[in-house]
Amino acid sequence: MTAPSYDLVVFGATSFVGQILTKYLVDYFSGQTETVRWAIAGRSESKLNEVKRSLGAAGQSLPIIVADAANETQLRAMCAQTRVVVSTVGPYALYGEPLVKVCAELGTDYCDLTGETQWIKKMIDRYEATAKQSGARIVHCCGFDSVPSDMGVYFLQQQTMKQFGAPATHVKMRVKTLKGGASGGTVASMINIVREAAADPALRKELRNPYSLCPSGHGFTARQHYVGGAEFDADFEAWAAPFVMAAVNERVVHRSNALTGKAYGSNFTYDEGMLTGAGIKGRMAALTMVAGLAGFMVGVVIKPTRSLMESFLLPKPGEGPSPEAQLAGRYDLRFFGQTDQSQTLRARVTGDRDPGYGSTGKMLGQAALSLALDHAKDGAKAGKGGGFWTPATMFDDRFIDRLVRHAGLRFELV
Repeated sequence: MTAPSYDLVVFGATSFVGQILTKYLVDYFSGQTETVRWAIAGRSESKLNEVKRSLGAAGQSLPIIVADAANETQLRAMCAQTRVVVSTVGPYALYGEPLVKVCAELGTDYCDLTGETQWIKKMIDRYEATAKQSGARIVHCCGFDSVPSDMGVYFLQQQTMKQFGAPATHVKMRVKTLKGGASGGTVASMINIVREAAADPALRKELRNPYSLCPSGHGFTARQHYVGGAEFDADFEAWAAPFVMAAVNERVVHRSNALTGKAYGSNFTYDEGMLTGAGIKGRMAALTMVAGLAGFMVGVVIKPTRSLMESFLLPKPGEGPSPEAQLAGRYDLRFFGQTDQSQTLRARVTGDRDPGYGSTGKMLGQAALSLALDHAKDGAKAGKGGGFWTPATMFDDRFIDRLVRHAGLRFELV
């Protein structure tokens, strides 16, 4: 069998996040000794060449591959040339399935930044058996959703085991600081999820199930708390409101627990929310946030309102925060863990860029590199076979080290 020409291919390099990722990788490799053969791919050769030109001299030797997300023949030819594909082509529910199918069939490793849990479940149901047979490792949610949450819980559990010899069976994450903008691609994904759910009662039921991404027969029955409105959180001595990414992150963390043989406990609970401050001011901020989120959801469901929002208020596909806004962004996530013996531990995960784009590009790049280098299938410590993994079950301390050294994240006890 002929060895692949590349270790890594960035598919969707002309998209908003794809360009951020490509620029990050070019800059990263210019200062590293890691040897990686990589290429960029997308449906438009002219736009791929524009991306190369935007990178200056460093991008001139970068190979390009023309492949359309809907053309399975082109996708198959692309995947046959590489060991790992990292995809930024979303909304994934609309455009992502053919690539996952091809990777699962060919045994090509894959990662992306989707937060579309309804699509992830479909991919697991349809292609996990194929991926296990071929050896393809599929890792969704390698951006802001859900690396900081999933790896944050992983980090907290590692520290809890060291200090107490037992896992934290009850964990909550609260967003203390979040500064950043949204791109048209993310907005389009959110709108698509709301539209699908509005038209499908079965999907609405699935989206309310905190264990929807867990394997069948998982056996979890613990009632999960949901931050659905303004509430006072005594553990953080502040008011909290719903966090828009919680519906993704909570399900990914529960899948991680299931895939590790219930390492966090069979009665493990996990929930996320957004801190708004203490006192009357904090309560009013939480109520305002709840009202704004509800208004957005209602507006998306009503077609005329949605059209107005898309035309005048929301960013369009291909649009997003400026480079200056990405640099000015940041986030600070706080974790509170408690064992069955009521021992507690606190941790935090921080990022130095706009969470959804500047930071996501770096996290996604390091996830792809960890797949290609730290978990190479022919490596002495490969260990992980084919299937659908989460960040915390595919990766390990080497990934946290990558995130700290090269992606601007910090993991620390409080």
